Amino acid sequence: MFNKLYEKTKRFIIENYKILIVYLVLFAIILWPVPYYIYTGGGTLPVNSKITIDQETESAGSFNLAYVSEIKATVSTYLLSFLFPSWERVKVSDVTISDTETTEDVMIRDQIFLNDANQSAIKVAYEKAGKNFTIEKEVNRVIYLDPQAQTTLKIGDTLLAVEGVTVTDTTELREFVKTKKKGDLLTLEIERDGEKMQGTATVQEINGELLLGISFLKEYIYKTDPNLTLHFSSNESGPSGGLIMALSIYDKLIPEDLTHGLKIVGTGTIDSDGKVGEIGGVRYKLKGAVSQNADIFLVPNGANYEECMELKEKNNYDIKIIGVSTFDEAVQALEELS
Repeated sequence: MFNKLYEKTKRFIIENYKILIVYLVLFAIILWPVPYYIYTGGGTLPVNSKITIDQETESAGSFNLAYVSEIKATVSTYLLSFLFPSWERVKVSDVTISDTETTEDVMIRDQIFLNDANQSAIKVAYEKAGKNFTIEKEVNRVIYLDPQAQTTLKIGDTLLAVEGVTVTDTTELREFVKTKKKGDLLTLEIERDGEKMQGTATVQEINGELLLGISFLKEYIYKTDPNLTLHFSSNESGPSGGLIMALSIYDKLIPEDLTHGLKIVGTGTIDSDGKVGEIGGVRYKLKGAVSQNADIFLVPNGANYEECMELKEKNNYDIKIIGVSTFDEAVQALEELS
């Protein structure tokens, strides 16, 4: 039986090999990658499930994060993007930060940015609500390495000490480096993946300055009363949800319902002073919010707001867009909805 099947298959291939070759070539071409990303309107994610606060209050509506759908283009998706107006093509070279960084480096940095945004959101929300919080821990994390840097440090490392001296503020490190000479090798104590180890960095002259070519971000961890717990997975990253996180935390801390029963989607970074910063991909996030029937879209003032209003008018979107520059402005705008 097996021999008959084999002979039948063999005969079929011999008789139709030209057509099969054409099919295989077409299949390979369709799946062949091209140096583009395809961006489309993403969707929304409720943040309530990501935040747990002792004795938190409940609201009738919801706060939601906005996200962008991104795929690495192939020949087929690239060609389809010309048929669908909502599919936009962006060159890989336009979004690549550095040829020396790996995908893992970018992911680790974005996770650091997420943690920083969340801690800023906690600080801002607890201050506004009049609740207690204290700094439990502060660390300096490596977020960028200059291409000229000669160091064993990696993105995500935590700096502990330089030449045996504990470092709490990286301005101290910059001043220390200025006392050295180009080519001097410094010993750095770091923490990587929970383990303490030694690293090195060579003093470089970059743009006329003595530097190590290492950029740090000071990361704060807050202890709160009432106690707060965040639930984020390892594949979630980026700072653009800072504003909506702060609003959701604040809403859980106060007796009033800040949502007024509405589906509120928002985007924008937030710093520890409550300032809201612009983000990329805002047009795709607005499209996602509209597709998910959001009532309100909160967006940073300036170019982000103008882009969203232009898109709303062009496509006649049925959604209220509110531009804000600070957390207080966002709270006031939502309070006035009542």
